Amino acid sequence: MKFAVPLAAAAFSLVSGTAGAVTAGQSAPTFTGTDVNGKTVSLADFKGRYVVLEWNNPNCPFVQKHYDSGNIQSLQKRFGADNVAWIAVNSTSSTHSDYMSPESLAAWFRHQNAAPTAVLMDTRGDIGRAYGAKVTPHMYVVDPKGTVIYAGAIDDKRSANSADVKSATNHVAAALTDARAGRPITTAASGAYGCSIKY
Repeated sequence: MKFAVPLAAAAFSLVSGTAGAVTAGQSAPTFTGTDVNGKTVSLADFKGRYVVLEWNNPNCPFVQKHYDSGNIQSLQKRFGADNVAWIAVNSTSSTHSDYMSPESLAAWFRHQNAAPTAVLMDTRGDIGRAYGAKVTPHMYVVDPKGTVIYAGAIDDKRSANSADVKSATNHVAAALTDARAGRPITTAASGAYGCSIKY
């Protein structure tokens, strides 16, 4: 299933900035949420592992860019196979037109052949606000000690064009690769881009 969004609307949705967001070097806010299957999921469940948090809204053209190209799915599978937990968080309010039921959201992820560790329904926006997440996709990487080591955009190509993925520098992959190799994080923060989260 694809969601048609006029180009003008996509451009209007471009939001950037990390004001008020959790930054690299800070402790990751703890949370407990419910996934699309009704299971309780906590950040503490993944203690001792790297965790990627991805804010997601399937109606956002910037999210579609990374799923239509297979970019996020490849990252989920690549790092998931190496014991990294990938948590997708949907903070869309249940009163907003972009809201999807847990069943519909789960079906969308299946259709995309995605492989997140969990997909959380954050309809009250508690998790999103705790992290200061502004856009979809807004990305955070948490190390095994519970410290945020990356916060910001998924990559350095601020567009909704799937073709740009191939030439982009993926900040999330780079942060995980640097950290797991024991190197300083080359880029620990960037301005997130995407559609505003529909709190």
